[in-house]
Amino acid sequence: MAVAVAELLRTEEQYLAMEREADERNEFIDGYIFRMAGESQEHGEIVANLGWILGSQLRGTPCRGRSGNSKIRTGPRPQFARSQKGMYSYPDFFVICGDLEFHDEFQDVITNPTVIFEVLSPSTESYDRGEKFFRYQNWSPTLKDYILISQASPTVEHFSRQSDGSWNYRVHQGMDASVTIKSIKCKLTLAEVFDRVKFPTDEPEKKRGTKKAAKKKTTATVKEKKKR
Repeated sequence: MAVAVAELLRTEEQYLAMEREADERNEFIDGYIFRMAGESQEHGEIVANLGWILGSQLRGTPCRGRSGNSKIRTGPRPQFARSQKGMYSYPDFFVICGDLEFHDEFQDVITNPTVIFEVLSPSTESYDRGEKFFRYQNWSPTLKDYILISQASPTVEHFSRQSDGSWNYRVHQGMDASVTIKSIKCKLTLAEVFDRVKFPTDEPEKKRGTKKAAKKKTTATVKEKKKR
């Protein structure tokens, strides 16, 4: 079993060569490769909304946005070409301020994100909250804000790095709420972030209950007619 797992390991060099030829996106963590899942309709709406909301506010500033097709590297600088230590990820949306800094001469891996946005899904939520954020905190010194967006409810969680290196946490809920991102001088209103997003409701259960009640009423009416 250990040999089989070891055979799946790749160096950063091998991963990047493979990824530059691949039709699908894959993330990399310390030699392991993880295929990116397709997005839901809600996920797509939220990412598209982030693009136009932030794009208009960042116009004319030293900051710019990137969508989920751009990858970033997080981790210590490799000491040799065949290193397996590091993380390459595709954030759902991120912002870079100042000049773009690249991993190598191909200029397809960015290393200096300022704000990262992740839209949570059941399959990736624990990863986004855990290992991924842990690495961003420890190996991405340019990162000022990490923002998690729910697909299930109008909820945005905002982690912001403080001057002493600690992280402050705030949660914003409800369509009337808003999030201020000081590092890029932008403001998100949840009504705009979740525009056209349909949240799951318990309405189908209510309808089923209504049908049952109606059916019972009809049965009772039939019995009453028979008595007559």
